[in-house]
Amino acid sequence: MKRIVWSSLDTAARAECLARPGAEGQAEIEAAVRRVFDQVRADGDTALRALTRRFDAVELGVFEVSADEMAAAVASVPAPLRQALAEARERLITWHRAGMASEFEVETAPGVSCGRLLRPIGRVGLYVPAGTAPLPSTALMLGVPAALAGCAEVVLCTPPRADGSADPAVLAAASLCGIRRVFKLGGAQAIAAMALGTDTMPRCDKLFGPGNRYVTAAKQLAAMMSGGPAIDMPAGPSEVLVIADAGAPPVHVASDLLSQAEHGPDSQVVLVTDSAALVDAVETEVRRQLAQLPREAIATRALEFARLVQVDSLDEAFAISNDYAPEHLILALREPRAWLAKVQSAGSVFLGDYAPEGLGDYCSGTNHVLPTHGAARAWSGVSVSSFQKAISLQEVSREGLALIGPCAVEIARAEGLEAHAQSVLRRLEPTP
Repeated sequence: MKRIVWSSLDTAARAECLARPGAEGQAEIEAAVRRVFDQVRADGDTALRALTRRFDAVELGVFEVSADEMAAAVASVPAPLRQALAEARERLITWHRAGMASEFEVETAPGVSCGRLLRPIGRVGLYVPAGTAPLPSTALMLGVPAALAGCAEVVLCTPPRADGSADPAVLAAASLCGIRRVFKLGGAQAIAAMALGTDTMPRCDKLFGPGNRYVTAAKQLAAMMSGGPAIDMPAGPSEVLVIADAGAPPVHVASDLLSQAEHGPDSQVVLVTDSAALVDAVETEVRRQLAQLPREAIATRALEFARLVQVDSLDEAFAISNDYAPEHLILALREPRAWLAKVQSAGSVFLGDYAPEGLGDYCSGTNHVLPTHGAARAWSGVSVSSFQKAISLQEVSREGLALIGPCAVEIARAEGLEAHAQSVLRRLEPTP
């Protein structure tokens, strides 16, 4: 962890202080991902088997999980976990349904009616990581909005375990969401398979899900392909920024930082506070709690990129946060809602001392597939609308055309597009 007094840094030092980890080696990662895509494009399933053998040390003849395998896996999940997944799903449905967009139609001028249609994306590909730990929660976070949107076909990829099976809890979560097509594929090769299609893997129209730097690079490459799939967002290594005042319990703040640090060695955690005493207390508490974690080694590596930032005021803290645009923003403040208007860029916000980020990861109802690495300046987290297409429509009467047609003609001619103007004018000619 690195302690920072913000007022002591110049502009360049401030940018360096909050730089995300992992910028080095990006060119090599992108080159490796391109090679994976080239292999899958050329050799399809044969390439997927070779890549799975290489990266996962597993020999697979068939990638797709069979109905019997799915049923056996679901039955093997302990009842308390199955119940927890079901409860989380219900809260996700409640939240996502409340935020669903709706179709509309409005008269923009007499005789001119304009509206919006909503249609589900036909085939979507979901990626559920299982790098250092399986993430059944991600299957819920993606499966619930896909189901609410009404996508006709949902494909889910998750890395195989050492014995060649898929994680049972991930399969249980997928089953709860009505997902029937699950493939034991991980990493960039899973993204390539869903983007390109193979004999066994259907080509998908849009790809969803978080992942490591290779998965993120693969999604971005897929989105740049001619005719390639869309992607949900850049969703890479996890991160949290905590804005805390002097009254924040150090034990809570430390646990929030560690809950993100244990995700992976390239996660980043940041504390911004106007209290020097809190910095001291949190630093001590982080070290105490760290020693008790099963994933201490992973969290320790992530903490190399941790920043404990002392500022002169909470207004300055929010300015830093908005510039950083964190995936998760925790407001450990005495009156957090009073500060909410200051938040301009964040993936998801957690208010007060009793809203740990872990609830958002699992079961509060909000979605945990969120933009990372500053993408929250412009991107939003996954929602039902992520799985839908919005199609505009217009219906115009002859009277409506006569009313607004001259406007179109004027603009068309200003742009030098006479055929556009004529498409209006010819409709206004007297009927023979």
